Amino acid sequence: MATKHYFSYLQETMARRWDNLALKDLDGVNSYTYAQLAAEIEKLHITWRECGIKEGDKIALAGRNCANWGLLFLAAESYKAVVVSILPDFTAEGIYSLVEHSEAILLYVGPNVKKKIDTKQMPGLKATIFMDDMTIVDADDTFRKKFEGADAAFKKAFPNGVALSDVHYPEDNYDDLAIINYTSGSTGNPKGVMISHLNLSGNVEFGRTRIPHRPDDAVLSMLPIAHMFGLMYEFLYQVCDGAEVYFLTQAPTPTVLMKAFAQVKPFMILTVPLVIEKIIKKGVLPKISSPAAKIMWKTPLLKRVIRNKVKAGLDQTFGGKLRFLIIGGAALNGEVEQVLHDIKFQYCVGYGMTECAPLISYEDWWKYKMHSCGKDLPQCHVRVDSEDPYSKDGEIQVKGINVMMGYYKNPEATSAVFTPDGWMRTGDLGVLDKEGNIYIHGRSKNMILGPSGQNIYPEELEDKLNSMPCVVESIVVDREGKLVALVYPEQTNRNIAELMEENRVAVNKNLPQYSQISAIELVASEFEKTPKRSIKRYLYK
Repeated sequence: MATKHYFSYLQETMARRWDNLALKDLDGVNSYTYAQLAAEIEKLHITWRECGIKEGDKIALAGRNCANWGLLFLAAESYKAVVVSILPDFTAEGIYSLVEHSEAILLYVGPNVKKKIDTKQMPGLKATIFMDDMTIVDADDTFRKKFEGADAAFKKAFPNGVALSDVHYPEDNYDDLAIINYTSGSTGNPKGVMISHLNLSGNVEFGRTRIPHRPDDAVLSMLPIAHMFGLMYEFLYQVCDGAEVYFLTQAPTPTVLMKAFAQVKPFMILTVPLVIEKIIKKGVLPKISSPAAKIMWKTPLLKRVIRNKVKAGLDQTFGGKLRFLIIGGAALNGEVEQVLHDIKFQYCVGYGMTECAPLISYEDWWKYKMHSCGKDLPQCHVRVDSEDPYSKDGEIQVKGINVMMGYYKNPEATSAVFTPDGWMRTGDLGVLDKEGNIYIHGRSKNMILGPSGQNIYPEELEDKLNSMPCVVESIVVDREGKLVALVYPEQTNRNIAELMEENRVAVNKNLPQYSQISAIELVASEFEKTPKRSIKRYLYK
């Protein structure tokens, strides 16, 4: 097998950084060096063995980002169990449904989930355990007795503590199921993405090869760790290459994030466009929008001075040690990206999905081309299903070692997502350039068919609208052949309806007739979003 197992990397890292920090709750009590992490993994293995948990059993994790989530994940995977990752934001009914669907027999919960669930609604579980301190929430007397006796069994097995020579993790189970990742808390027919150890290993290897660490590099885990983007690139690849991983256990408000960046000083930040757009629109654009600043921004000699000043300020916002800003999950607003490009900021936009564990494409920021999402990975090849993939949109399809095994207990959905020749359909539409850069123009399911068969991608119209004055966010919908924009506005002293009409006219000036916006409707609150901060488009008509 050409790809090295991620546990091989982890064992090498433990040997190199045994006494260094591995995982830490930024504002909590749990913290582990690599040596302590190894000891806690062995303790969990003994606990599970004593309690009758077997290889292949499903262990569900439903809690906020924290050091113990990371510990439990590594322990379960090295025990050859299957992790079922469940977002803590899901409703109680959603959690019951996913625990049942996945056939999980252990459930570890964080504080918010502990408060809202009724363990009696999950009869298939042997036990529910509180993630924060590893105490039992609910279990029968037999399990409880074995669980509480595991501490003595651990001390007997390791009377002198766990040494590096005791660390032996599986390195040959590439094709085994590692994770069932649920992308939504549906109580109907949920899609559990089946991720193998090969899928994980391909992504870890890519991260180590292309984004290597320096000694004492730190990263902030702030994206939901129950999602593959956060799990892989803010945790698993980081810990397999020796980084210090700090877990943001609070809600990521702007104030909390700024404080965390200053404290952690991350070398790398993964984020979604919404976060960066807010930072640029509130912290940068007002400073460069005056007539004088606009002139300086484009004047030779002067422009480098003002652009360097803006970049230095942004570097400081992110903690002062940032080498990589990686944006994913959706298209980046054009005006915001232009600013990042002008100041030569160390950013790129990548492309991935849960089904690829998660990365499909990436490019080093110094070679990244604006508006693209990089080139396909050596581990994950891309083709565009189009008669001319360089000029005519087609569905982006992928193949390689990053691609999932299928959907758990859902052969119909699995069959539908793969082409007859084995490529996975992403549902995204786009083109390639001659260098292999990928340009996404929208989701095939979001595409609106114009009056004469034209393809209209609402995301492109929304990007233009979101750059207009006082527009926080927008959705473009089709109403009986007319395009209507729903807009959540900023508060302003101006007549907001009048201002939005001016925005509509301005946007339409640069659009063909078939894709012009016929009306703007204001909404009173932010659009509902998924945990990845994508708007739940299906809720709006």
